Amino acid sequence: MAAPALLLEATVAFLRAHEPFARMARADLEFIAGRARLAYFAAGSVIAEPADGGAPPLYVVQRGQVRAEDAARAAGPVLLGAGECFPLAPAVGTPSPPLSYLAVDDVFCYRLGATDVAHLHAASPVFADYCARTTATLLRRSLAGAHREFSARALDQQTLLQPVEALLRRAPVTCHGDTPLRVALAQMNAAAVGTIAVVDAAGRPVGIFTLTDLLNRVVLPGMSLAAPVASVMSAAPGTADVATSAEEAMAMMATTGYHQLLITRGGITVGVVSERDLFALQRVSMQHIVEAIRAAADVAALGPVAADIATFTDNLVAQGAAAEALTRTVAALHDALAQRLFAVLAPQFALDGLDWCWLSLGSEGRREQTIVSDQDNALVFSAPPEAVGECRTRLLAFARACNAALAALGVPLCPGNIMAGNAELCLSDAEWRGRFAGWLREPDPAALLAANIFFDFRPLAGDLRLAEELRSWLAGLAPGSSVFLRLLAANALQAEPPLGVVRAFRTADEGEFAGTLDLKKEGTRIFVDAARALALAFGIVDTGTATRLRLAGRRLGLDERDIASIVEAFHFLQLLRLRTQRGADAPAAAVNRIDPQQLNELDQRMLKEAFRQARELQKLLALTLAP
Repeated sequence: MAAPALLLEATVAFLRAHEPFARMARADLEFIAGRARLAYFAAGSVIAEPADGGAPPLYVVQRGQVRAEDAARAAGPVLLGAGECFPLAPAVGTPSPPLSYLAVDDVFCYRLGATDVAHLHAASPVFADYCARTTATLLRRSLAGAHREFSARALDQQTLLQPVEALLRRAPVTCHGDTPLRVALAQMNAAAVGTIAVVDAAGRPVGIFTLTDLLNRVVLPGMSLAAPVASVMSAAPGTADVATSAEEAMAMMATTGYHQLLITRGGITVGVVSERDLFALQRVSMQHIVEAIRAAADVAALGPVAADIATFTDNLVAQGAAAEALTRTVAALHDALAQRLFAVLAPQFALDGLDWCWLSLGSEGRREQTIVSDQDNALVFSAPPEAVGECRTRLLAFARACNAALAALGVPLCPGNIMAGNAELCLSDAEWRGRFAGWLREPDPAALLAANIFFDFRPLAGDLRLAEELRSWLAGLAPGSSVFLRLLAANALQAEPPLGVVRAFRTADEGEFAGTLDLKKEGTRIFVDAARALALAFGIVDTGTATRLRLAGRRLGLDERDIASIVEAFHFLQLLRLRTQRGADAPAAAVNRIDPQQLNELDQRMLKEAFRQARELQKLLALTLAP
């Protein structure tokens, strides 16, 4: 009996030297040591792969190295060493591992069956937490696949991620250092170029001569054209290998002051890339869009900008922009478009002497609108009671013109008429206070529906002070409205994450949407609604869902890593919505619907984790606000 006891203790000691086992309870470690079996794998053999089927066991490397390879090629191989465990699929509910695991050399692993892993996951909070922490890694891998997908679509935009070799259109014009200036200039003239590369006998770059050099070093000083190029060239020119990305080349130019780079392959000059070549890459860039907006003199001139914003969105995804930065950038561009529109239209209306502020509502107010978002807006103005009617009349004409112009620019009218051109939503600051106070005081279904749109208001143009004062007033009033908050929380709990019992996901059973789920109604809405309820309860003035979740999480004392997991899940769903909307034409009712079985294994696993985080957030909301 001594030998098994010694073996058990040796296994526990080994586990204690590695994460997450070092933080686990003694009883859980003894459970692993008693149930796990030591398995041997010869160098080059397969330990586990996606095609195995069923629920795989958990392996903990005891000795040797294991190479994890992504079957979808979304990322390069990863080496696992002593104490590291794989795959975590059974613990987080994925039926098969998305990676192949191969023995690099002779490998010994502790092997724990899937049933025992499930028991460990339920019994050990530390192990469950460790499994949950895989979210960030899964997200990065999933995004890698998304970047490739959008890179293909954005290829015609020639993003700055491509190698400079792709920019070479012709062989370089070259000469040797002892070439007379007259001959070099003749070569440049014949080739109609402004730059000649000076190379040695092997073709390696030693200098560069440009038309600017001709003016400053030859013409003005009166240099003889019989002089060798080497006497007037720029020595030690900027060079870059053909594999250098255009983005890196642009950074080199910015830091060194070069206007051209000599491109080499194996040290031999093969071409020249200029500053103009790089800036011409992105026909649709942030600068291009902003300049087009600023220069627009009328509504028609703003027309092409909306399409440019959509194309720019594709490029941002292709270049790896994070979901939060992506949506905020797109929101900022839409804001700039609308603000310019207001500036163009305002002089056509009698607005002098009026204090007004245009409010963005709903997803616009949260800076989370996607490509297919329609208009949600309102107006607040300041006026003495006797002048409210006149001010409203003057502002409504302006608001309706703005709503129509936005629709012409590709931002659809709101089917529910939640727009500033609606007299019911063009109110004085006193009227808005009365409206909000009524909703908080008598939280009927209409009030709860209004909360989903109006409580996310954000100032966009005009006198921003009016909206800021209204928000400050609301933040002071809402926390004390306990009945409203409880009902708002209960309403937020009605949406159920589509996690299946038998299958991984619960999808529609019949009809035109059979086999699909709604990423908005069953996904992002859960995070948005919970964040709004918590923000109102804690008097948080920010309207963005991610910021609301972070601030509310800190008020509740959550670990920063738990908060990050919730926010990352929300962002993943947002990005998946964006990919879906930009990926194919679909009827309005289907723009947020996906068939989860069409996703790759990594996206499926990440989607399931995102829904699990949504469920955990709802539990937190219920404990905090629900009766």
